[in-house]
Amino acid sequence: MEAIKVTDVKITVVRMLTVEGLTDIYSTPGTEKCSKFNVGDEFISKDFKMPNGFCEWAWTDIQRDVAVLASGGDYPWCKKRGIQFSCCTSGLTPVIFKLERTE
Repeated sequence: MEAIKVTDVKITVVRMLTVEGLTDIYSTPGTEKCSKFNVGDEFISKDFKMPNGFCEWAWTDIQRDVAVLASGGDYPWCKKRGIQFSCCTSGLTPVIFKLERTE
């Protein structure tokens, strides 16, 4: 059986959102937005592994999409092959990531 070629995946923070109306009511002071990332932050996942310094909660949410891209899969709803957008599932302060297979 032939081994699957694993490719690195670049993870870029593209948006950091807050859910207005909910964060005012339900967020504790100081958690109005994610404090782990900044727009433009970049990380590289190698061998399906979480990059150093990456949020463990966010990794749990996006690792499936990273694995699909790293193993050569694509998403039919994305115009360009090797790309997917994924996000952490924080209901009050989600972060959206662009995932890109490096080729």
